[in-house]
Amino acid sequence: MMETAIQTKIDSWLAGNYDEATKNEITGMLERNEHEALSDAFYKDLEFGTGGLRGIMGAGSNRMNRYTLGMATQGLCNYLKQNFPDQQIKVAIAHDCRNNSDVFARISAEIFSANGIKVYLFEALRPTPELSFAIRHLGCQSGVVVTASHNPKEYNGYKVYWNDGAQVTAPHDKNIITEVNKITSIDEVKFEPNLANIELIGKEVDEAYMEKVLGLSISQDDIKRQHDLKIVYSSIHGTGITLVPEVLKRFGFTNVHIVQEQAEPNGNFPTVVYPNPEEKEAMTLSLKKAAEVDADIVFATDPDSDRVGIAVKNLEGEFVLLNGNQTGALLMNYLLLAWQKAGKLTGKEFIVKTIVTTDLIKDIADSYNVKMYETLTGFKYIAEKIREVEGQEVYIGGGEESYGYMIGDFIRDKDGISACALIAEMAAVAKDNGQSLFEMMVEMYEKHNFYKEELVSFTKKGQRGAEEIQQMMADMRSNPPQSIAGSKVVEVSDYKLSTRKNLLTGEESKLDLESSNVLQYLTEDGSKISARPSGTEPKIKFYISVNEPLNSKKEFDAVEQKLNRKIEQILVDLKLK
Repeated sequence: MMETAIQTKIDSWLAGNYDEATKNEITGMLERNEHEALSDAFYKDLEFGTGGLRGIMGAGSNRMNRYTLGMATQGLCNYLKQNFPDQQIKVAIAHDCRNNSDVFARISAEIFSANGIKVYLFEALRPTPELSFAIRHLGCQSGVVVTASHNPKEYNGYKVYWNDGAQVTAPHDKNIITEVNKITSIDEVKFEPNLANIELIGKEVDEAYMEKVLGLSISQDDIKRQHDLKIVYSSIHGTGITLVPEVLKRFGFTNVHIVQEQAEPNGNFPTVVYPNPEEKEAMTLSLKKAAEVDADIVFATDPDSDRVGIAVKNLEGEFVLLNGNQTGALLMNYLLLAWQKAGKLTGKEFIVKTIVTTDLIKDIADSYNVKMYETLTGFKYIAEKIREVEGQEVYIGGGEESYGYMIGDFIRDKDGISACALIAEMAAVAKDNGQSLFEMMVEMYEKHNFYKEELVSFTKKGQRGAEEIQQMMADMRSNPPQSIAGSKVVEVSDYKLSTRKNLLTGEESKLDLESSNVLQYLTEDGSKISARPSGTEPKIKFYISVNEPLNSKKEFDAVEQKLNRKIEQILVDLKLK
């Protein structure tokens, strides 16, 4: 038996101005008695969150479809008109490779155009970072990209950007949500397009973007000497194929091998379970190709190409995957060293990381006397920090543990395209010095500390899952651990309450960041454990970071085993396994 509220919503869709295909989909589910699926599709409205929409595609108020997308777009149109009165509003729209992404992008463009807004619509799929660039390049007030990043194939989504090319932050994020929530019927959505307001864009923006990426290169001489660095690249059926090979070629790399089985854009992602370079399984074909050609480095980007995963040879010559913390620390280390060598460090430069990203990056920044800012998870916060200090300080780069990096400030979102290029340059510099990238990383650990991170996440789907996640966070707040893995908890940071408490002194301080549902424990031995519900997926994530000194390369395996044992004990103590 269906709940009354859910049945009422289903009836309203069957009686409303929805197309026949949508009504037939709902009717079919009713006839097949798919009550659980119907409940999930209608028990709530697909939430327009601070980043936009994301959900499973299909009919229903809690699904990604032309109507939930349409209401969100109409609300955004209304907000843009309030904010930019008496001027021609311009927006840029891009989409990834997912099923229906091109359709959703076109629907969005038509609604904007019907509201008298000028639309620059990419003619075909493009990486998300290029959308961020296009907003600034074309002088737009806003922009959207249709993507669900690295979610499974059933999902799609819609990310909203502001006039600086960053995803929306306060106060615009909450204000847009308010406007979207005011749209209570699809009859309020202007679906009929004014085609005169839609302009297709493509190659000219590609060229302008690639020129900016080329401007990031610092070590061209090393690339010339190591131009035949053996690179394997996979776009995992996504948008990266449109730009990564060309950017690597323009940087000067002449020995790039594409994973052909994954080169064709395909929203069904036929060769992987999850199109996510964080997943080892998604890298299988890339590693196979790497073994065939004896590659120096392997890259794979996610479907919308804002993240990149890499693999390198370890000290035994076997390919291993680096996690986002390792790659991010290597990148920041390389950029600071290269800027120093080039005489570009003047004391005004800064880098940025998020609160759940390795503190090794802070150690590196300190060693160069470069300022490091810390933000909440999400590149919109990194972009917000750049905006705050623009004109006074110079941004070098930043990143977060989830395989996202942003180098240079001509875009304001994570960028897998420029990251591939700079990581390749870093590998060329290492090779020119007779090192592998892995050896460069070990050297970094010797100089600072050997940091090791682990991410554990639990998927909790549907209404019940959301409640379980809330309860887990509530339990940790009311009953925090006294010690973890034999080390006393000395500090607790609650980003929801914006407080940090030193448990040794009892002293409390205020966290100067926007409120966010994150809990963080710091132990006496320098271990850090963070708990955070995902903002885009039905998951709760636990980030574990441990570290030990590394005195020499010979001790690498022994210290790694010690760190692994410590992580294992933390997992046991916190009942995470």
